[in-house]
Amino acid sequence: MSRCHPLFPHRALWFSLSLPLAATAQAADGQKKNLETLTVYGQESKLELEAEQSLTPGGVTLLDSADLFQRGAANLADMLRYVPGLWVASGSTGDGSYFSSRGSNLDAVSYDGNGVRLMQDGLPITAADGNNHNRTIDPLSTRYAVVARGANAMTYGAATLGGAIDFITPTARDSAPMEFYYTGGSDNLQQGRLTAGTVQGQFDGLITLESRNWDGYRDHQEQDRLGVYSNAGWQFSDAVSTRVYFQQISNDQELPGALTRAQWKDDPEQANPSNEVGHFLLNVDSWRLANKTVWDIDEQTSLTAGIAYEEQDLYHPIVFSPFFSLLIDTKQTNTATTLRYNARRGDHDVMVGLNYGVTEVEGGNYSHVAGVRTTRSTKVDNDAESLELFVVDRWKFTPQWTAVIGAQFVDATREIRNETVSSGTVRDPKGDYDSINPRVGVIYQINDEIALFANLSKLYEAPTLYELEDDARGNQETLNAMQGTVAEIGSRGSQKLGTASSWNWDVSLYLAHLEDEILSRDDPSAPGTSLSINAEDTLHGGLEALFSARVALGQSGVHSLNPTLNLTLNEFSFDGDRAYGDNELPVAPRHFIKGELLYRHSNGFFAGPTFDIVDERYADFANNYVVEGYELLGLRIGYSRETWEVWGELRNLTDKDYITQVSVKDSIDPSTDPAILTPGEGRAFYFGVRFQL
Repeated sequence: MSRCHPLFPHRALWFSLSLPLAATAQAADGQKKNLETLTVYGQESKLELEAEQSLTPGGVTLLDSADLFQRGAANLADMLRYVPGLWVASGSTGDGSYFSSRGSNLDAVSYDGNGVRLMQDGLPITAADGNNHNRTIDPLSTRYAVVARGANAMTYGAATLGGAIDFITPTARDSAPMEFYYTGGSDNLQQGRLTAGTVQGQFDGLITLESRNWDGYRDHQEQDRLGVYSNAGWQFSDAVSTRVYFQQISNDQELPGALTRAQWKDDPEQANPSNEVGHFLLNVDSWRLANKTVWDIDEQTSLTAGIAYEEQDLYHPIVFSPFFSLLIDTKQTNTATTLRYNARRGDHDVMVGLNYGVTEVEGGNYSHVAGVRTTRSTKVDNDAESLELFVVDRWKFTPQWTAVIGAQFVDATREIRNETVSSGTVRDPKGDYDSINPRVGVIYQINDEIALFANLSKLYEAPTLYELEDDARGNQETLNAMQGTVAEIGSRGSQKLGTASSWNWDVSLYLAHLEDEILSRDDPSAPGTSLSINAEDTLHGGLEALFSARVALGQSGVHSLNPTLNLTLNEFSFDGDRAYGDNELPVAPRHFIKGELLYRHSNGFFAGPTFDIVDERYADFANNYVVEGYELLGLRIGYSRETWEVWGELRNLTDKDYITQVSVKDSIDPSTDPAILTPGEGRAFYFGVRFQL
């Protein structure tokens, strides 16, 4: 587990190598001590990740999945609830979430979630063109997640506006030998997971089987999902280890679609009539095989190499009318390789890295009748390649000061080949993109617990294949890459409050000036599809703050209050645009607050309220259409012991009607009522229980 993070891998490996030896030595003392050894191992892994976080001069959040087994966590919106700077919203599908980091992906195209590089154990799972199309990350199959926002993801090699998220896999060495987890609740949710693992000397293996069925809180939203997640590791010697990962998911999902304001006011649980008549679906079958091998050359030097291959089949009826219908039926293959060389020499800690990926999409666009494919209208044969080379030096030039200096080279190609079957007409734009992106930062460590940081970095992101396909001009030209400069300052740390209390903070303030930001709007001639453009100049700025505390009630520490608060302020706007002036960019609210206040007892009992405060936002570039803000109230309760736990969660206690997602348009006439609103979930109750053997 501790070798999963791409930075400073060697220290964690030495620890993991010592684990089976320590466990063997203590076997005669019984099972209890063996379990204690595993617990220490997991804690050490987290300490390693926190050490990496402390060496980044910007916003990075570390998530521990232990919390996810004490509340509902069906999708990324649930998992990333307490990550500042990320606007994550669920609504149209059971597992899918729209997410934007520091204003990335503000076109709100849910099927092309670009702007954030997704990774598993340091290996890319985002396609080579930058899209996260239908990628289903299972939060409960993650031990930790590291969220590096914006340019702070350079140590992952990510050339994106929004940064990177690395989902770190649990292994048999930091998991119980057997675990069962069940979740149920509103709208007939039924989810079961069975996990089994083994450690045999230098070998370990873990496998999880999952089944999920859900009717959905809206009409035509039913989901059926089966998943298999597994990994196995071998430690060939004290210096060399390898791990293989395999994942297979089959997910069938009905799509309820967006509503007009009148439809939403009348019945937020209804589906768009076109979605029901056209039987809109998002069915994805995918499998992924990956490997990562680590060589500790010496105590100061290590080399990590990885490769991943994925296939996914998409069946996606999305538009239906008497005049036009669209069903996307494609097969996408993704191949990715990574290399990381890490060396510490004196006060310098240097990482040199490489990411290379290839994506191929074959299939076509079809007409359909009620979700049944008929005639192919367009033959699709698209390709993308991406190469990222980067070097980062963390130079501790005094005991309190660390300079972070880095640069990234990006070379990418995008090639679209769309052939209209009826006429044989071919549209085949091809784009080449390259850039050098420097970064400089500094960290001032006030003491062991408190740090200040700042950085100045270049941002760069090439367009995705979908964005090129959707180019509003519809000719052989290609969109420009997005690029800009971002400045950031902030602080993170913790401080004791008396003898048994403490509080923690992570605060970042940033401002970015972007050129050629790619924005998309709904195609008026084919609702449900989009058109993409390059905007001239835009500004992205914000304040990201995460606060948490443990406030002991009395001297014993048996009782405590544990508040958590995610506060994000956004300022995303055009900058002197010829058409839109200084208008605000749509989709992301100006501010949002997500928090909870839990009472905890040392015996494992916890309970308390949760709350969401979300400001209004626009749904069009002209700022004519305002989507109302909202406030939500919930309640969590549970009991957690060493080998079992149970929890319950009541969401949207007041049964508030609100909007979770919107589809973007150029300009909306206030006298019209377009179908662009996706309602959020009404009052709902969920519960879960976990047993470990």
